Amino acid sequence: MRKLFFWLCGLLILLTSCATPAAPPAPTGTPVPLSQPQVSPTAERLCVDARQPTPAAAQASLFPPVSETQDVIRGQPDAAVTVVMYGDFQCADCARIAAALEQIRVKYPAELRVVYRHYPLVTRYDKALLTLQSAEAARLQGKFWEMHDLLFARQSQWSAMPPEEFRLWVRTQASTLALDTAQFERDLNSDAVRDAVVRATQTSQQFGQLPLPLLLINGEIIKNPYVLVNLEQLIHLYALPARQFSTCPPFVLDLQKSYTATLQTSQGAVRLRLFPEKTPNTVNNFVFLAEQGWYDNVPFHQVVPGSLVITGDPSGTGMGNPGYFIPDEILPTLKFDRAGLVAMFNVGPGSNGSQFFITLAPRPDFDGRYTIFGEVIEGLALLNRFAARNFGLNVEGQAAEMLITVEIEAR
Repeated sequence: MRKLFFWLCGLLILLTSCATPAAPPAPTGTPVPLSQPQVSPTAERLCVDARQPTPAAAQASLFPPVSETQDVIRGQPDAAVTVVMYGDFQCADCARIAAALEQIRVKYPAELRVVYRHYPLVTRYDKALLTLQSAEAARLQGKFWEMHDLLFARQSQWSAMPPEEFRLWVRTQASTLALDTAQFERDLNSDAVRDAVVRATQTSQQFGQLPLPLLLINGEIIKNPYVLVNLEQLIHLYALPARQFSTCPPFVLDLQKSYTATLQTSQGAVRLRLFPEKTPNTVNNFVFLAEQGWYDNVPFHQVVPGSLVITGDPSGTGMGNPGYFIPDEILPTLKFDRAGLVAMFNVGPGSNGSQFFITLAPRPDFDGRYTIFGEVIEGLALLNRFAARNFGLNVEGQAAEMLITVEIEAR
């Protein structure tokens, strides 16, 4: 999983360095198989376990594990994602990343835990120790995070001050935080604060002049902190195992009946006719997942206008699955010869999970690659209203179109 994690982070960094996404010849983000075996509709229904271990918030690391008694922490102990930030209050990049982290934590209070650790660069910043002492003195009065936020938010006001001027400034700021300023002054040179300074300087001496901030996500070092633009996706991906299934789906179809599905989307309803008589295993999987609520409030994580829309991954990363893969059911009689065809997305033969796409135009290049298991019978036009979207490249502030729920009807 360590390799997968670094691959994921590398991919996200690469994606964020690009200017605009190009329309792909096929669903992007994964390699398209050159060929896939055809599977008869009457084939035995099988699935394989697709679950992989996700880095846990307490995973071992080169750095000390998170300590409820030693560390300063925002968030819940059972959060899916723990971000440890080593920083210096005089570091401009640290201020930007700290603000971004807090915005995301406020949005996902149950899923994200944030830990701040001092990493004073005394040869680079003249107030590295003074700011550390100030935060730790505030901590003794239960207001570390208030001082943390203040120092970073007002960095431009004090960063150029001489140390003695900063001492006066920070004392004034302590009073605005409702701290006992006399105690604050005494605590700046207290044994507890000196111990914190010693521990922090020992860490910075051990690892040297690292570029700050240094981030650990679930114990893994992230070399480029700007991967935080995709931290929300990582949160969803790491939280996904709690939703995954541990066994193959039971067969829930009545093959004597016809099936339709209504996709309630953020733009309106789209009705599908499913093909249980042609692709029973795939339709069964789709119906099972819909009835289990897997598709509730799931983003359309990729939209290529005039080509296709993809959804079915609750993590919104394009890398999530329901915990298993089902085999292909590719029939030579089913072709991508028109808009409105519904098919499973895969990353290679036999790797169908929960993600599916709907074509917005003929795509003959998909023939023999993906299992078609239905067609749109109402509402195709509204899918053409979706704005272009790629799980790694999106307009800032642009919310994803959502699949709100899938309603199944059998007759």
